[in-house]
Amino acid sequence: MTLTDIAAPSVFETVESEVRSYCRAWPVVFERASGSRLYDEDGRPYLDFFAGAGSLNYGHNNPVLKRALLDYLADDGITHGLDMSTTAKRAFLETFRTTVLEPRALPYKVMFPGPTGTNAVEAALKLARKVTGRQTVVSFTNAFHGMSLGSLAVTGNAAKRAGAGVPLHHAARMPFDDYLDGQVTDFLWFERLLDDAGSGLDHPAAVIVETVQGEGGINVARAEWLRALAELCRRHGMLLIVDDIQMGCGRTGDFFSFEEAGITPDIVTLSKSISGYGLPMSLCLFRPELDLWEPGEHNGTFRGNNPAFVTATAALDAYWRDGTLRERTLSRADRVERALLDLCGDDEGTGLAVRGRGLVWGLEFADGERAEAVCRRAFETGLLLETSGPRGEVVKLLPPLTATDDELDEGLGILARSVRHAAGRAA
Repeated sequence: MTLTDIAAPSVFETVESEVRSYCRAWPVVFERASGSRLYDEDGRPYLDFFAGAGSLNYGHNNPVLKRALLDYLADDGITHGLDMSTTAKRAFLETFRTTVLEPRALPYKVMFPGPTGTNAVEAALKLARKVTGRQTVVSFTNAFHGMSLGSLAVTGNAAKRAGAGVPLHHAARMPFDDYLDGQVTDFLWFERLLDDAGSGLDHPAAVIVETVQGEGGINVARAEWLRALAELCRRHGMLLIVDDIQMGCGRTGDFFSFEEAGITPDIVTLSKSISGYGLPMSLCLFRPELDLWEPGEHNGTFRGNNPAFVTATAALDAYWRDGTLRERTLSRADRVERALLDLCGDDEGTGLAVRGRGLVWGLEFADGERAEAVCRRAFETGLLLETSGPRGEVVKLLPPLTATDDELDEGLGILARSVRHAAGRAA
């Protein structure tokens, strides 16, 4: 072997930080994307059941959204505007009100806290503490709410929390739905602590919850559990925050994941697919009586992403004026669930389990090693999947809501073959 036979390190290896992660699981250089597929620089296609971690519910380079964006840029539309009033922001707010808030009788004020999901969570936590004058926020086992310090404090994953490098305070943890395998009455421990002056639990300002824990392993809260949580918060004067960053914008069928439960949270956080195009954007929604902010009390340079307003408006117009996308997503949920249950039936004795809602599903394995092997084999055969859960033991399916039936079947077929391939290697 000569020196010329040894590949030179790439610029990603020599310049980019070791913190990079997804590129390690998918070691190719992607060049373009369309619909449900990405293409590497050699032209090889990959079916995308990752969808930008839920940021691309409407697929890559959705033509309706792209046309709106290109037209806006061609007309020299405002790209950066802090929180100044712009035509793009006005169009978004009017469309969000008429297509999302008013049809659901939701009274929310809309705040643009910054471009990412953790910005929205930080704003929600800050607002809850400001309104109530209390500090503690309750979250749940296996929760994930972001990577900044306040969000990490209400996140459960030990590895992510350890990255903070400082103590994470003013948070308390309670069991998520079915965490104790149904052996304990829902909220028995939580309510006992609230009622006992000797429990040591400071009266919480708020409770923050994901209706489906995506990073936590696709743990799905029952509608009745969510209703009981909302009632518990009401009785004890705690604000209810629903983190809908990954599960909102239609991922579970309805625009908001909490609609099925028939609850109205006090505060809701949205990000990921709210722009529709993968552009950074987030929202913090809250009841009008909670809007106690002083001007500029919570701000950020990039909280007015006008190109994202444009694509978000186009997405709402195209997909949320009626119930077509919702019905399509729910019907496909049945299709995916049947396929995964059939796959479990073919793999008896290995402890496979299936859970999910809408178009977010998890296939749980006995250990993370096998789940990782399945994702690795899927990538080798043209499908992008990631793992989730505290031990990486869950293969997570997050296809675009706009994927065709043929693309869903193709991806599920690759998954099934990858599971069998991993089982053969394990044997």
